[in-house]
Amino acid sequence: MFATALLTVGQMAAADRAAVVSGVSGFDLMGNAGQAVAREILQRFSPCPVVVLCGPGNNGGDGFVVARVLAGQGWPVRLALLGSVDRLPADARAHAGLWSGAIEALSPDVVAGARLVVDAIFGAGLNRPLSDDVLAVLAAIACPIVAVDVPSGVSGDTGSAEAAPQAVLTVTFFRKKPGHVLLPGRLRCGEIVVADIGINAAVLTAIQPSCFENDPGLWRQLLPRPSPQSYKYSRGHALLAGGYPMTGAARLSARAAARAGAGATTIVVPEVALPIYAASSLSVMVQTWREAGDFAKLLVDPRLSALLIGPGAGISEATRGHALAMLATGRAVVLDADVFSVFADDPAALFAAIRGPCVMTPHEGEFRRIFAHTGAKTDRAVAAARDSKAVIVLKGADTVIAAPDGRCVINANAPPTLATAGAGDVLAGIVLGLLAQGMPAFDAACAAVWLHGAAATSFGAGLIADDLPDLLPAVLRELAASG
Repeated sequence: MFATALLTVGQMAAADRAAVVSGVSGFDLMGNAGQAVAREILQRFSPCPVVVLCGPGNNGGDGFVVARVLAGQGWPVRLALLGSVDRLPADARAHAGLWSGAIEALSPDVVAGARLVVDAIFGAGLNRPLSDDVLAVLAAIACPIVAVDVPSGVSGDTGSAEAAPQAVLTVTFFRKKPGHVLLPGRLRCGEIVVADIGINAAVLTAIQPSCFENDPGLWRQLLPRPSPQSYKYSRGHALLAGGYPMTGAARLSARAAARAGAGATTIVVPEVALPIYAASSLSVMVQTWREAGDFAKLLVDPRLSALLIGPGAGISEATRGHALAMLATGRAVVLDADVFSVFADDPAALFAAIRGPCVMTPHEGEFRRIFAHTGAKTDRAVAAARDSKAVIVLKGADTVIAAPDGRCVINANAPPTLATAGAGDVLAGIVLGLLAQGMPAFDAACAAVWLHGAAATSFGAGLIADDLPDLLPAVLRELAASG
């Protein structure tokens, strides 16, 4: 259950304490951590001049272990310490006592001639800017860096990484932290290895982490699967609002909903747009509205199971009214794109209208139109979900999915090729298709975001949004085969 849990700095400290209570000493945990880092280095690099930079806390203690192990393997090792040995925490001081080499002062000169640097200055818990003397040392490094826990300056909780060095490898322990997955921290880490240092996974039952890295293991068992008795409406009837003159967005969403498994998909469009939609939507049904009340009348169809409005809908009173009409049904609703603009002057009215499962899929600009929350991306998404009572999909290369109950998932499988027009419309359609089949809102949002990223990755360079819906079946087949 907790395989992809992301632990805050405080939760990781609690895990360390629980391990000590269970009989694993802090000295041994530190020794295991340093040996794990050294092991990863030995597997990837040939012996070369290495400099280990140690800080004044437990991260520095890990560094002393790394230096001792590498020196024992015949590597030429220099070690520099920020501060003095007698001010190190007890376990770190004990490991420093086992280091038989020189301990130099941390300075730019110490990294001259290094072929590899181990950054064990500060771990994920640093909550202040790097000092000028540390910045000067990091700036002088001209070789690959291996980071212990995180590159110095990366926040384990938020992923902020001002002035943090670029590592080629980061070795962390027991579980990742949010900062390993959130940007820009994730980019500064390079390859990330999570090492076992002797903490029993059972401690997570007491910690009860609420944040996870997105992975099929979180929601695979809830993916809809048709049965031999299925018919089109039992597999869900998805309905979305199509706009005019912008017609492409809704058509992308509709195709994505169908490819995600919805048994029937309908686009409701202004009467003037009927020829465009009807000519291009072979398996998607098209209905029209002329007057404001027409749209609401279409929503009484009992076969409808999930609704979407936003992609290409237009910034108009009609979009506002259609969104409120959808929410009034109490069915599952996806809100995207233009909805956030039409409610920018009164977001409370939008939140108050939510009566059933609801997923909002804003990018950062749209998020700011209806939410005033600031701070870390995970904190903002969770607060927005709590206030709106909707699942929030705060999009980006590190999309955060948050539930009103405080659960949070960070997605890391999205390739840069998803930065293309219409990709968000496809994502909204995938969410719609999964909701239409009865998947719970939070799980549907997590699954949709992951499927979206996996589909894009499978295509590679040259991706456009039109490609994405038709890539979904292969991804779903692979999931079914592996599960």
